Amino acid sequence: MHATGRAGVVHALRMAPGEDVRLGLEAWARRTGMGGGVVISAVGSLGPCALRLAGRTEPTILPDDQEVVSLSGTIGPDGAHLHVTVSDPDGAVRGGHVPAGCVVRTTLEILILEIEGVVLHRPHDPLTGSNELFPTAH
Repeated sequence: MHATGRAGVVHALRMAPGEDVRLGLEAWARRTGMGGGVVISAVGSLGPCALRLAGRTEPTILPDDQEVVSLSGTIGPDGAHLHVTVSDPDGAVRGGHVPAGCVVRTTLEILILEIEGVVLHRPHDPLTGSNELFPTAH
């Protein structure tokens, strides 16, 4: 599947302590009516941090404070697909899908590039059993 768009405006967001990363970004996308965007940068800290690791259905909770090493993904009107890499107080690094339950500890600064002319839909895909990216020209 393929749709071509243009690089649009860059949105700068700052999430506050206690905000849920996934739920907050999805709510922001709905409020703004953004058809599609991509995370281009993120710095901050989480705690606790929920990760859905590869091949697992239930999230793993990392209770210690975590520094965000990277956050990547796409956001559209049907939700987000986000991956995060975090490091714990000893510098050990883990990463995975971002479900609800990744909570901002002190701050999370995120830059999102809006994709103009494309809507990032996520309908259910019977082949994978998940909601998958279905980009459409707008």
